[in-house]
Amino acid sequence: MATLPNPLPKLTSDPSGAALGLRLPPGRLLDATTEGPWHEPLLWLADARATPGAWSALTPARRIAGLLPVVVDAGSRHGGPQDWELMPGEMSYPGDHDADEVLAELWDEYAAGETQEEWPGLAGTPASAADSVDPEAVAADIADSLVESGGLLDDPRLALVPARRSADLPAAIGWTGPVNHEGDTARLCAVLRSWEDRFGIRVVALGFDHLLVSVAFPPDTLAEAEAVAAEHFSFCPDNILQSSDTSIRAYAENRLLNQPAWHFWWD
Repeated sequence: MATLPNPLPKLTSDPSGAALGLRLPPGRLLDATTEGPWHEPLLWLADARATPGAWSALTPARRIAGLLPVVVDAGSRHGGPQDWELMPGEMSYPGDHDADEVLAELWDEYAAGETQEEWPGLAGTPASAADSVDPEAVAADIADSLVESGGLLDDPRLALVPARRSADLPAAIGWTGPVNHEGDTARLCAVLRSWEDRFGIRVVALGFDHLLVSVAFPPDTLAEAEAVAAEHFSFCPDNILQSSDTSIRAYAENRLLNQPAWHFWWD
């Protein structure tokens, strides 16, 4: 996968990040993969549990060092990122894939048999996207809410990842959470890129097999929400097939309409 120059090695001798213009709390660099240590750190992980405001405190890292924040679960039954099955060497580059083609292919494989319908194509950009909403501010609010509630993640920690854009974060660390659905996470990151452009999403949290994104411009009509729900069905069939929302319409109405966050889980 093509990446930007990685500034994380500089933190080996400068843990505070002062040389990069940062003021980091205590943390550590992680390079563990399924094939042994990676040739450079994949992410920086804070030592302490995340608290409200921690995400905003790390946002200068984006501008100064090209490091993007994400909340990771460091204490689930699968362990933390150092225990996950990370495979950065197996990832392609998100920019090499077309979101519509990826979703259409996954629809034919997983969803068409359930819905008896052809792939409907990508949803349009919601009218609300014209509003002056800052996707970064929405992401910070969702991150604060997530670490304050303590429900989704057992031990939420702030991490920093070298990546070109938020949508690329999962592939940048070689995350394999959706492996039973899609083996090359970069293909799903291509969809996340498209959602960045249309809905102002940001990758906010990662667990061993689940992902949460903030949504600056969620669908605000049922018709828009149903169009987005079809994309979610391709992206993560388990969201519908293994939930109480057993139809695209119910899923759209209950979990997408005017919702500022989307959560995905793969069995």
